[in-house]
Amino acid sequence: MNQNMGRIMRYILIVTKLNGLSSGIPAKELLRFLDYQMSSRGYPPGLSERSLQRDIKDIEEIFRIRIRNRRGVGYYIDEWDKKADERYEVLLKDFDMLTSISSDFESMGYIIPEHHRPKGYPILFDLLDLIKGKEIIRFDYTLVRNNNKVIHKQVKPYFLKESQSLWYLAAVDEDDKLKLFGIDRISKLYSTGRTFKRDEDIDCTKLFRDCYGIWDDPDMPVEEIELKYSPLDGSFLKSNPLHWSQQILNDDDTEFRIRLNLRITNDFVMALLSRSGSLTVIKPLHLRERIAEIYSKAFERNK
Repeated sequence: MNQNMGRIMRYILIVTKLNGLSSGIPAKELLRFLDYQMSSRGYPPGLSERSLQRDIKDIEEIFRIRIRNRRGVGYYIDEWDKKADERYEVLLKDFDMLTSISSDFESMGYIIPEHHRPKGYPILFDLLDLIKGKEIIRFDYTLVRNNNKVIHKQVKPYFLKESQSLWYLAAVDEDDKLKLFGIDRISKLYSTGRTFKRDEDIDCTKLFRDCYGIWDDPDMPVEEIELKYSPLDGSFLKSNPLHWSQQILNDDDTEFRIRLNLRITNDFVMALLSRSGSLTVIKPLHLRERIAEIYSKAFERNK
């Protein structure tokens, strides 16, 4: 069983357990909880209190969640830096799912996995360690849009972002700009042995606030978008909104109408096309024309 997976799983279990408590939990009780949860996932039990303290130190460094142990109270969350924690909120939830699915459960027939996992998945844990250690890294990177040309990169890694089942590394490049690198295109990853001072003013969540997926172009305007769907498609969009800004304007037996505010990137257009059977773009007009042009060309190719 992958040790890095087990370590991340313990972080998740500790934070989840303590966050759900109104008071503290004694060390022995917390260790019993971790033993049970880890063994049920196929990991060996027997975590020591020293290892628990090491995990708690890592949690504070990675997630900015300060955990204390007070006599007569036990372990409790003393401080939770919400601003810093948002950087890893999605990562935390996704690791909870990824690390809980082991080959043991798959072989027992309890889980039906995808036929393949995205490329790059094995180095997620290595990257997380390098981010935590503030280590300058080097790797080869394949430019898919440039005939698979391989370039060499040296960057300062900041955080990981998941989008549509793919993982991306956000890192400060040699030109001091924050850029995204698909980890499925990263190879020959290693640390330079040098560290850097993290710029805490970089608001990672704000970078993607006004976009869909991972493509954000600050030069593009944030626009008000109004879309209309059938009631059936609306039921899916209510449970899985297109964007955090989604507002429901009308929801009845005739239509499902929403308003969003974001940049109209290629990623967003592709998302609209994936559920376009009942889609009507109300505004802006240029988006409506863009969707119509795509379908017009597709019709010509496939008629």
